[in-house]
Amino acid sequence: MRRVKRLNPTSVPAGQAELFGVWRHHVIFTDSPFVLAQAEPMHREHAQIEQVFADLEDSALAHLPSGKFTANAAWLTLAATAYNLTRAAGHLASVFHARARTGTIRHHLINIPARIATGARRLTLHLPQHWRWSDDFTDLWTATGQHMVT
Repeated sequence: MRRVKRLNPTSVPAGQAELFGVWRHHVIFTDSPFVLAQAEPMHREHAQIEQVFADLEDSALAHLPSGKFTANAAWLTLAATAYNLTRAAGHLASVFHARARTGTIRHHLINIPARIATGARRLTLHLPQHWRWSDDFTDLWTATGQHMVT
């Protein structure tokens, strides 16, 4: 059992008294031979997958379940592929985006406020002048082997 000091006592609903109002208690049940100091970091590592599931449910997995097994399989495959590519792009862009959720990466680096122009058989991407994420986008663009013309 782990005891943590409650930082926000107003989070307890009115009329529901607590047995231990100052402390929050976290119980970890495990059959491993580790002591608490060793078991807790392992437990926290397992909790990271819950963040991945929440991230996926905020994007493509929101379409599940469908009435068709093949549609569910397709959505799951596309969701996993999009998640992994977006996370890889975040790692290439910046330290901030390496830890950001995929929705943030999509908002900052994929759904970019740019204008596409064509000329001399080339596509030109015109980015805003004072765009906050331009350096991160440039890092992502050059990390993928593209040439950035300023």
